[in-house]
Amino acid sequence: MAKWTPTHEAPEPLEGPIVPTIIGGTILWFVLFLVQLPFYGWFDDHGHLWWLWTCLAGAGLGLIGIWYVRGRDAALKRAAEASAATAAE
Repeated sequence: MAKWTPTHEAPEPLEGPIVPTIIGGTILWFVLFLVQLPFYGWFDDHGHLWWLWTCLAGAGLGLIGIWYVRGRDAALKRAAEASAATAAE
């Protein structure tokens, strides 16, 4: 059996509004946590308390994600500026 090799180059990754997307997702997780918080007793009685904590964990991980993607975005901008400065010289 021959090893399969692609016949074309892989496309460039799509770059979109990553920072606003992560911020929006983090806000959504936190809002879901706040909406479910008044029903804490019901969730506890029915064994669904993990829903509440999943939303809080999503918001917490989203905060880490915001920190990460903002740093990544800044690094990409610095690299683009350095590349442009090198090309101008």
